[in-house]
Amino acid sequence: MLSRGTLWSVALALITAQLVIRGWLAVTGNFYWDDLVLIGRASSHPILSWDYLGHSHDGHFMPAAFLVAGVSTVIAPVNWIVPAITLIVMQALASLAVWRMIRVLVGPRAGIGALAALAFYLFTPMTVPAFTWWAAALNSLPMQAAMAWIVADAVLLARSRGRRPDATLIIVRSSVIFVVALAFFEKSLFILPVAFAAAVLAVRFDGARPQSASTDDVGHPMPDSPLIRAFTGARLLWASMAVIFAVWVVVFFSVSDATAGQHSIAQTARLVWRSINDAVIPSLIGGPWEWERWVPSPPMGFPPVWMIVLGWVVAALLVWWAVARRRGAAVVVACAVVYMIAAQIPAMWNRSSANTALELAQTMRYLPDTAVVFTIAIALVVAAPAASTQAVVGRHAGASGRTAAAHPVGVVLVAALAIASAMISLVSFADSWRDDPTGDYLANAKRALAENRDITMFDQSLPLEVLLPVAYPNNQISHTFGRVTERPRFGVTTDRLQVLDSSGNMVPGAVTPARTIRPGRGSCARPELDGPGRLTLNGPLIQWRWTVAVSYCANSGGEIELSLDGGRPVRVPVQAGLHVVYVQIEGRGRAVRIRPVTDGLAMHTGEGRVGEVAEARLVG
Repeated sequence: MLSRGTLWSVALALITAQLVIRGWLAVTGNFYWDDLVLIGRASSHPILSWDYLGHSHDGHFMPAAFLVAGVSTVIAPVNWIVPAITLIVMQALASLAVWRMIRVLVGPRAGIGALAALAFYLFTPMTVPAFTWWAAALNSLPMQAAMAWIVADAVLLARSRGRRPDATLIIVRSSVIFVVALAFFEKSLFILPVAFAAAVLAVRFDGARPQSASTDDVGHPMPDSPLIRAFTGARLLWASMAVIFAVWVVVFFSVSDATAGQHSIAQTARLVWRSINDAVIPSLIGGPWEWERWVPSPPMGFPPVWMIVLGWVVAALLVWWAVARRRGAAVVVACAVVYMIAAQIPAMWNRSSANTALELAQTMRYLPDTAVVFTIAIALVVAAPAASTQAVVGRHAGASGRTAAAHPVGVVLVAALAIASAMISLVSFADSWRDDPTGDYLANAKRALAENRDITMFDQSLPLEVLLPVAYPNNQISHTFGRVTERPRFGVTTDRLQVLDSSGNMVPGAVTPARTIRPGRGSCARPELDGPGRLTLNGPLIQWRWTVAVSYCANSGGEIELSLDGGRPVRVPVQAGLHVVYVQIEGRGRAVRIRPVTDGLAMHTGEGRVGEVAEARLVG
């Protein structure tokens, strides 16, 4: 058995190694997909408003995650430094909370088995994809930390039969942590059943209760079982969390649109199986080693058949060892398997339309909480007495970890091989994760916007490989860069049409000729337009937001109004002399209505176009 000092030194070394690796992943990463949606909403809403904090994002109710994203966007808009720091800090909190939980579960005589449980959590590939993706990490990491902390608190209360002097503090503390975790991710509701199951399983071998605690007021013996001890020992905690659970469920279904869309039981089952067979099982041996991405999708793991087969073999051997060598291990394994399946169902159901690719399950971003539950299971098996033990005297009498420590060299060797395999997977994932145009696009766009901050730009969509139109309006550059200070104004009229290309560089823009405008019958010397008129098109327009490009010659500076049928007029500044103006207006019809607003303003209009904005090199 390792000394307390050695145990803590090794544990802190492992946690430090994980944070160094995760730090490298964080600083070499960048924003992706939902990150830009969070930024877009933070740039277009007051970050303390309910419209922002209470928004149902893809079925999630996550006000705390929105708040962190909003503060980050206000502090450093479209700057990866602050999100990277939040990732590292949240991972550090989660890792320390998991180590505390393992220590509580295993007890004071913890040894190499406790370190094996910690190493599994720290380096399993199941937690990597949700860490690198900021939006996913804002959901997952607080849940991981909260689950570990509350499980430890629940076990402390259950083992003490609620008689700890700090019991009230523990109850209040865990209740607050539960609320905070729920505010980041509604899936944190699973913490309550996990904590209760862990408490029941943890007190099974705590020994006989004192006689004074086993009788009622008249001396009759009271029923005693792990279930009763876990329930009565932490009953105030369960009551508090149950109330929070119920309230949050009501709020969630009142606010969220998680049940919207098409769903399929068969597709859900296929997704859950794919997640288990192609993600969870390979991760038990540090896989998958091969990650691919089809931009704009996230990386997906593609384990070869041999790795899946080997994963199943290893899983079977681990279960056999646990059941054969540890008392009560079968129940622990069963609970872990039930959670692995049950925890996948809500997420997969929410994305179970017939058009959902099964490869979604191979992204592994729905598995971090399962990794924590597996860690709990490992710690409980390590803490359990050896199967040959016939009597248990006192708390943790069989939890010395003698069997786990019987062959420490073998345990270390197996752990080292698993960690090495996980590092291969991590490097492959990191290469795939960085194969994304978003970071370069955002960097180029910020530079280009700063260099052209004196012009007025039209709003435009982000490139398809950065964010698809399904995210509208958060796929508009006015949302993504709304809080950036060094940028052009976004408006509906300009005399210099500039656009961002697919790489984020500023280039000349042009209007596609969906319809053309016939020139007026006058000339610059004899302007034909000094009152309301019509710019005739060569065909009709459907109801849409159109961009009008028209050349003109004005006798003086001033303002005009342009409009289409069914749309509001837009005031447009014009300059004396020969110029071109670009205007975005909504409506339909066969002509653009025009009206000088400034007294004495007269104009001659030349050829023009009505269409969409595009790069000039593509329009010709």
